[in-house]
Amino acid sequence: MTLAEIEIYDCRTLRMMLVLRSLPLTATILDVKFEITRKKPGFAVESQSLRLQSTGGKNLSDECQLDTLPKIDGRIQLYVKDLGPQIQWKTVFLLEYIGPLIVYPMFFFRLPLIYEYQYVNQIPTSWVVRLALGCWTLHYVKRVCETLYVHRFSHSTMPLRNLFKNCAYYWGFAAFVGFHVNHPFYTEPKAAIALIGLVGFLLAELGNYSIHAALSNLRPVGSKERKIPMPTENPFTLLFNLVSVPNYTYEIIAWFCFSMMTQCLPALLFTILGAIQMTIWACAKQKAYKREFPHYPAERKAIIPFLI
Repeated sequence: MTLAEIEIYDCRTLRMMLVLRSLPLTATILDVKFEITRKKPGFAVESQSLRLQSTGGKNLSDECQLDTLPKIDGRIQLYVKDLGPQIQWKTVFLLEYIGPLIVYPMFFFRLPLIYEYQYVNQIPTSWVVRLALGCWTLHYVKRVCETLYVHRFSHSTMPLRNLFKNCAYYWGFAAFVGFHVNHPFYTEPKAAIALIGLVGFLLAELGNYSIHAALSNLRPVGSKERKIPMPTENPFTLLFNLVSVPNYTYEIIAWFCFSMMTQCLPALLFTILGAIQMTIWACAKQKAYKREFPHYPAERKAIIPFLI
């Protein structure tokens, strides 16, 4: 068995940290990370990013084998970057989504210190306000359940700092939207507009779930294998014929319909900001698909059919 000689350099200082000589050439980058942690116990596997260059280099995947990497004088040179404290993706998602399930109802039940004292604990009687609470709850309960039982994460962790940023966004908008929709002076829209918004919201939520289920079934359990997403027998997945990331498309439609149903400007702002961010993510995912799959359908847009 041929052993690899691996020089590990610090990305920031460019100083050699250690030399590994105990791993075979058939070992993977993940094996290297575990060996680094064994040599330096304070350097967690999840906090390591290994690459071939100190700057501008692409992170090497955990599955990458050492025998596929270039050698300099018979040695493999790798640069390690400390990603800082990490947290599980699933944990972040759960905290993001559980927050709005707690914050929004606080405004519906008009707890003290939120509205004027004469409105404290007076539950709104407007049917639109009650529908809004139901839709809001449905959306985030769905997200929690998908996180627990549907999603399969290609990356196990993310930087801990993202937790505070993401929670501030979701929890903050839960308060912003909840305050306005449940306000004592809130004026509900016409019944026809509210009902159209409700139907659109429910259909979009069903479409969003359908896409998540299709993507989950695309990847075998315990695998990081990637395939080109294609429509299934579920009619909601036909949107794969038009866009690369239809779950984002359905998400935008759902929140636009929620905004229509409630006629709430903060909800519309939440929709617009979310749409901008999801468009950025969708374009990046489409580029990754085209780079990874030479025969990726050229007619697909990223997120908005025929446009973007």
